Amino acid sequence: MRFFASLRGLMTLRRFICLRRWGAALGSFLLAMAGLGGEAWAASGGTELNIRQTDHVWGLVAILVFVLAYAAVMAEEFVHLRKSKPVILAAGIIWALLAVTAMVADVPSVRVLRAFEHTFLEFAELFVFLLVAMTYINAMTERNVFNRLRHYLLYRKFSLIQIYWITGVLAFFISPLADNLTTAILMCAVVLAIGKGRPRFVTLACINIVVAANAGGAFSPFGDITTLMVWQANVLDFFAFLDLFVPSALNYLVPALCMHFALPKTHPAKPPSEKPSDWQLKRGAAVVVGLFLATIVTTVSMHNFFHLPPALGMMTGFSYLGFYSYYLNWRLARAKGGEQGGVLDVFQNVARSEWDTLLFFYGVILCVGGLGAFGYLEIVAAYSYEQWGAFAANSAVGVLSAILDNIPVMFAVLTMFPSMDHGQWLLVTLTTGTGGSLLSIGSAAGVALMGLARGQYTFFSHLRWSWAIALGYALSIAALYWLHTDLFNDVPIVVE
Repeated sequence: MRFFASLRGLMTLRRFICLRRWGAALGSFLLAMAGLGGEAWAASGGTELNIRQTDHVWGLVAILVFVLAYAAVMAEEFVHLRKSKPVILAAGIIWALLAVTAMVADVPSVRVLRAFEHTFLEFAELFVFLLVAMTYINAMTERNVFNRLRHYLLYRKFSLIQIYWITGVLAFFISPLADNLTTAILMCAVVLAIGKGRPRFVTLACINIVVAANAGGAFSPFGDITTLMVWQANVLDFFAFLDLFVPSALNYLVPALCMHFALPKTHPAKPPSEKPSDWQLKRGAAVVVGLFLATIVTTVSMHNFFHLPPALGMMTGFSYLGFYSYYLNWRLARAKGGEQGGVLDVFQNVARSEWDTLLFFYGVILCVGGLGAFGYLEIVAAYSYEQWGAFAANSAVGVLSAILDNIPVMFAVLTMFPSMDHGQWLLVTLTTGTGGSLLSIGSAAGVALMGLARGQYTFFSHLRWSWAIALGYALSIAALYWLHTDLFNDVPIVVE
């Protein structure tokens, strides 16, 4: 519980630090609206979910509403207004403006309805998937699974260099299952406990963890929200993500090796003592981990073999935890004097999910989907993918995700849905998943660790090593192209 309570507190810091991100977003939207309007829009194809009213005054108002909503998100630290509230309001206003515009332009209202249903379904599937994943992570936290791992690392008497590599490698391999944010926070707790009084070590280890967690999350649909979006959109199947393993490993190992030589060659001080109740596994901990793995297998099987949405598999897996909690509580109730660990309340774990973040996703996806229905994303796609080419555009998307949040960036790409070959979809998945590592504010993992290691891991301390991270980023792109040249067919880009 303390783990996720601290996570909730840290997420508020993200809105304050993201100031530069959304300024750039405003510029991008205004350039797309003002400079490209006629030619690019006429050149693009569009779909029945696009009413093509980019020049209408209500469309411009919709952009203004979107910008104002994100201004409120950035001001959360000062006004204490939860980030989900302004974007939810903006989503409602944007879709109302879209409906009014359709009426004035004599566009059938059924097209607006279809566009909304399509966008809402995207959110609903993402929401259910994340809710189940958060519930399992909460259950494992409550059963002391992560505390046990942290305690093990603390008391094994590793050197600082060994801890640097162990936490990095663990972050790389745990994040594909437990998501990059949760993994980064867990590994950072180990680094802070062991590296007390060693600020240089803490700085380098935190950078290493952020890069490793983001890179590890890129080769799994479960590792990052952007990869989950790609998988749920049926752009890549589950096993196609494994093609990103080597490029992701390079993305992590190159900067890790560069920073290795700057590490202090000393041993840590003795870690603080802990009560056994703080780290001993509670009853059923191993079973909960096993059920989570079974849920992943169920989800992948339903999606790959039966072509059913991943959300269905996750909800089926949620029932596993529900039945096991009933069985465990029944056993505890029968035991004389009770047993260590207490009851496992599955719905209490649901309640501890990060609801503000889940509802924030609703607002972001509905806002971006509404602007896409107006036709603005079609303009951006026509300019970037048709003028630059897919390879340049997809490489730039990763750099953009270090400035903007990668979630709306990826959702925008999926909404534009340029007609690309398999290799280009792998590329954009890799770049949006790992590009956030270029800056400390480019990913949720980086922002969270700036809060945990305040004063030791900062924006500028990360920036000093951005050259090494950029080198790993470039080499990962080159490795993907070299290993899977046959997947890059250089087909003409057509915005659908």
